[in-house]
Amino acid sequence: MEYISGGELFEKLEAKVNQAVFTEEESKNHMRKLISACHHMHSQGIVHRDIKPENIMIGKDGELKFIDFGLSKRQQGNKKLKTITGTPYYMAPEIMDGNYDSKVDSWSLGVLLYTLICGKLPFFGENSMEVFNKIKNANYTFEHPEFKTCSPDVIDLIKKLLVVKPKNRISAYEALCHPWLKETSSFNPLDPEIIGKLKSYRGVSKLKKAAMNVFVKMTGDENLSKMREEFAKFD
Repeated sequence: MEYISGGELFEKLEAKVNQAVFTEEESKNHMRKLISACHHMHSQGIVHRDIKPENIMIGKDGELKFIDFGLSKRQQGNKKLKTITGTPYYMAPEIMDGNYDSKVDSWSLGVLLYTLICGKLPFFGENSMEVFNKIKNANYTFEHPEFKTCSPDVIDLIKKLLVVKPKNRISAYEALCHPWLKETSSFNPLDPEIIGKLKSYRGVSKLKKAAMNVFVKMTGDENLSKMREEFAKFD
């Protein structure tokens, strides 16, 4: 199995309780990757249902990876999911009614973004009932000092993710299109050398492709970072 040396995202948050762990720009880079991965899952009909810092691992090159698909479920078409499952602090309100779809992951991403920015959970209580009551009413605040110095766009994205009614909550794809997550730097052209390699790969024999597949699996993450950047541009 792949060895992910950076540990859990939860450990990073736990190390600095009640204070921001990442800058807004770092949070943006992390959330762009996670929401992109979430959109990919949803496009394949998979709902994770337990997105939280403990289920996000950090690679040695800073890449983030979702893990623990034990509670995930394949959604068949528009058929709603019924099982009440997940981690209370990150659960969307409709899960408690046993009638939901992939937008429950959008809610969890909203909770995660809030936590990355200020180091606190938006919905917290002395017991599960208190937490659930706050979730059902979207009872949270932006009064923490960290929100006074962050951009209005990040607050707007949180508000659009932490919406009680799923039909009014943005999807992972819509979140990717939000102004806060758009690239701020000017467009960088694709690397012509990589484009050339992709073109030549189309004519490679099956044996050579199999050998290249083995090579890629043995290659360290640091050697794939350039490729990852270019594929993100393609995406």
